[in-house]
Amino acid sequence: MKDLAKLFTIFFKIGLFTFGGGLAMIPLIQRAVVDDEHWLTETEMIDCVALGQSLPGVIAVNTATYIGNKRRGILGALAATIGVTLPSFVIIILVVLFLNAIGDNPYIEGALTGVKAASCALIIMAAFSLGKQILKGIFPWLVATVSFAIIVIFDVNAIWAIVMGAGLGCAYQVVRERRREL
Repeated sequence: MKDLAKLFTIFFKIGLFTFGGGLAMIPLIQRAVVDDEHWLTETEMIDCVALGQSLPGVIAVNTATYIGNKRRGILGALAATIGVTLPSFVIIILVVLFLNAIGDNPYIEGALTGVKAASCALIIMAAFSLGKQILKGIFPWLVATVSFAIIVIFDVNAIWAIVMGAGLGCAYQVVRERRREL
């Protein structure tokens, strides 16, 4: 029961104090589950993020569910998922209730501008941190560069970049295995 409460509390704090969506939560999740609690290794965290990003839904929820399940099974998955989503749910309800009263307040607009800028920094931090861990060698850099180019320059849906990356990764692994056999 103590582990379930800890899972809930850690993910509740992350959900409560992170603005900017799921990608902005990744560095905080990584710090909590890899550095502080040692529930996952860095490699497992990278795999968790890759899986969470490639599945439908919000990456933070997918990641929390995966980590909770790995730690304590279905109950752990529920504890972590509810923990990470509950703050957003409550905050959205409160914002909707008070939106008319605060909608035109210049201080609120200023605060939201600051929050958006800070969220952007968290997302860049997550990309840098994951990139530093993943992009070791020519092949990962090539896949990352091509994926970035087709998404940004050619306006291709990110789903196709993920599918392409998975296909290229499988093909790359097959070629590596065949070379080892020779």
